[in-house]
Amino acid sequence: MKIGIVCYPTYGGSGVVATELGIALSKKGHEVHFITYNQPVRLNALSNNIHFHEVFVEEYPLFHYQPYELALSSKLVAMVKLHNIELLHVHYAIPHAYAAYMAKQMLKADGIDVPVVTTLHGTDITLVGSHPNYKKAVEFSINHSDAVTVVSESLKKDTIRLFDIKKEIKVIYNFIDFEKYDALGGDECLRGNLAEEDERIITHISNFRPVKRIDDVIDIFYRIQQKMKAQLLMVGDGPERDGAEKKAMKLGISNRVKFLGNSVEIGKILCLSDLFLLPSQTESFGLAALEAMAAKTPVISSNSGGLPEVNINGETGFLSDVGDTEAMAKNAIYILEDDKRLIEFKDKAYANAQNFVIDKILPQYEAVYREVKAGCC
Repeated sequence: MKIGIVCYPTYGGSGVVATELGIALSKKGHEVHFITYNQPVRLNALSNNIHFHEVFVEEYPLFHYQPYELALSSKLVAMVKLHNIELLHVHYAIPHAYAAYMAKQMLKADGIDVPVVTTLHGTDITLVGSHPNYKKAVEFSINHSDAVTVVSESLKKDTIRLFDIKKEIKVIYNFIDFEKYDALGGDECLRGNLAEEDERIITHISNFRPVKRIDDVIDIFYRIQQKMKAQLLMVGDGPERDGAEKKAMKLGISNRVKFLGNSVEIGKILCLSDLFLLPSQTESFGLAALEAMAAKTPVISSNSGGLPEVNINGETGFLSDVGDTEAMAKNAIYILEDDKRLIEFKDKAYANAQNFVIDKILPQYEAVYREVKAGCC
């Protein structure tokens, strides 16, 4: 099957999922075309079955904001015609589902009927999509997709609550490619590269937006390091990083907190880690938590959004109310203070992550593709 994938090419969860999905599809013999404004960060190499088509947005003085969705829809039309793409899978409602709908209508004028599968990831629904300026466009785009999927039961409930949805919504969880994690070891996981032998390594990975509650990460770690020797690895970048650096300095723990910036070596970082912190205001799924568990790293997280569907309280880590940094720190210390207990949590985290192995999730997407193709063509 020839599949066009539209996503954000950045470090965010939706772009990671879309890229990993495309790579997995290509390994199964599908021809995958990524169509976006930059090569996705997780797309390390192209192959005979993977292609990247860049969307260019010409700058004109007439436009205060350059119309990316128009450039994208035109590019989609051109690529479908040029490469005989049979299906478009768009990740994120706006502007991708909206642009795909416009492309679909333009292609119909030329006698081409290409189905559109839309996957909703969270922020496009709960924050941006529900804004009055965008709500009707998002609702329209969802209802005019040929199939709609979401990454958690929680997000499905939010979508139905916030929008007047006429389409069936199918839950297909995010996934993990264990080959990338099981292959790590040896020199790649030498803890001495980052911490002393008797120190615990605690990690947070995100885009440092307000919803991630970066201040809470620092607060939790501050309480942990009062009870034991520990290092905090802050991976990623975004608007809250500067404030977090200042807070660490104010609390006198700057020497224990390392800000590593964005990285494509997430697996290597996580295999060094003893604990993962994710105290977000909300997470549609919690892909970062799943990646941590795949690297045998237990998770301390909030109990909001889709996180309880990934992080099993008392087994793979602990869940606490949003903002309850005292409880999160207490649970973190409970896991970390005993070597045997830590190993038990690590093993259970890894075992639960196996429920989201890519081999279980990929066939669900392929089934959706076959269904919409059968109904469209």
